[in-house]
Amino acid sequence: MRVLLQRIREGWVETSAGRTEAAALGLLALVGFHRDDTPSVLEPMARKLIELRVFEDEQGKMNLPLGGVKGHLVLVPQFTLFANCRRGRRPDFLEALAPGPAAELFDQFVSACRGLTSPVTTGTFGASMRVHLVNDGPVTILLDSRELG
Repeated sequence: MRVLLQRIREGWVETSAGRTEAAALGLLALVGFHRDDTPSVLEPMARKLIELRVFEDEQGKMNLPLGGVKGHLVLVPQFTLFANCRRGRRPDFLEALAPGPAAELFDQFVSACRGLTSPVTTGTFGASMRVHLVNDGPVTILLDSRELG
């Protein structure tokens, strides 16, 4: 599982069905699943994401987690995080989990995150989305479940 997180000042997702509620200060996380991922990766990744200290304290040091700033979390499914670009010019996505199981894991991950923080808004799995954000910092961090300690 990979999560590409960005610290944001503002963010929302648009689909043909409409627009999510705009999030204020918080994190926007693109979430992708590897074909070998199981539900066992969800809770540790949710905790890492939500407890990661990427917000500045009074001294200007990145020392506060999402809850420390009462921040929003926007989760967006993103299978292209497992794109393989080693050969040729067109990426392949053979490492990404198939859509059905990935949608189930995404829903479970959203639930795990909602159990740890609020508010949480999401993009729509399988939909064409336009993701809007104002990156704060910028701070962009890649989390990989294979590197959790």
